[in-house]
Amino acid sequence: MAELYFEDLSLGLTWRSGPVMVSQADIIAFAQSFDPQPFHTDPEAAAAHRLFRGLAASGWHTAALSMRLFATGETRPIGGIIGNGIDELRWPRPVRPGDALTLTCEVVEVRAPEPGKSVGWARIRNTTTNQNGEVVQSLVVTLSIPRRAKG
Repeated sequence: MAELYFEDLSLGLTWRSGPVMVSQADIIAFAQSFDPQPFHTDPEAAAAHRLFRGLAASGWHTAALSMRLFATGETRPIGGIIGNGIDELRWPRPVRPGDALTLTCEVVEVRAPEPGKSVGWARIRNTTTNQNGEVVQSLVVTLSIPRRAKG
């Protein structure tokens, strides 16, 4: 596993995580607990829905799965994912039963630590795609990332 310190980051640095499989049971269970709308919980109602035309994962389920990939991937910031905000959250395509999701992370901004501070800031574009390479979620997250200890 590669754990990244602030000093390891550079503009354009990219890594991938995944895949994670999404089942119909997963979609329904998440939605029943957190987003109980028929196009997330009922395959028949979802098939008749004019926009989705089939069971679709909640965007929040997609976000949770993407977070799982970010937090458990082979490459990740040292000390955990310490977020300070999210910008540009988009769900351009629904996640369907049987999809295999992969996360791609790209460093788009790096801000040096203030004098005497042990952490720097980075903005990372997270793009989640399905097995066909289609984007199902994109966002930019601002993270607090520890510096290496001087010694």
